[in-house]
Amino acid sequence: MEKGKGVARPWAVDFNDGPTSSSSDYPDPLGFNKASHDQDDSNGSRQKKEAEAAWKAQKAWEVAQAPFKNLLMMGFMMWMAGSTVHLFSIGITFSALWQPISALQGVGKVFEPFKDSRVELLAPKLLFIALNLAGLALGVWKLNTLGLLPTHASDWVSSLPPALEVEYAGGCLSL
Repeated sequence: MEKGKGVARPWAVDFNDGPTSSSSDYPDPLGFNKASHDQDDSNGSRQKKEAEAAWKAQKAWEVAQAPFKNLLMMGFMMWMAGSTVHLFSIGITFSALWQPISALQGVGKVFEPFKDSRVELLAPKLLFIALNLAGLALGVWKLNTLGLLPTHASDWVSSLPPALEVEYAGGCLSL
């Protein structure tokens, strides 16, 4: 015997045995209107999609503004490192250069979860890029204050005299 075939069970009921098998033959219950029910479902799903799009837009702006916090922290760390060339200040400076570069390389991946036809991502991406470029400029400025950027012609050609120092410090031995 095949499964499901054979002896009929007396308690089994087949609801498709009636004279009509389509649900459109039966009238709607009192107070029920199928058209308004479908419209409510479409309004609910539309509102849900609009709420999701608003949430994605808000999160995209939060992600775009995140480098500002990193910019303030990195600026404070560079200020605390001082302007002398030593291992800590060089490490902080190269970290300040590396973080924006790696963030700029992954802009598409950062905003991937927020892609939607209703969400405009151009402005958050531009803010994200601008803040990371500001972080990169901060790192380049720190390299310049440490004297690690070649800014004079004598840095490139050894036969030229070095640049003159603007400040001199001197002391007095008389009391």
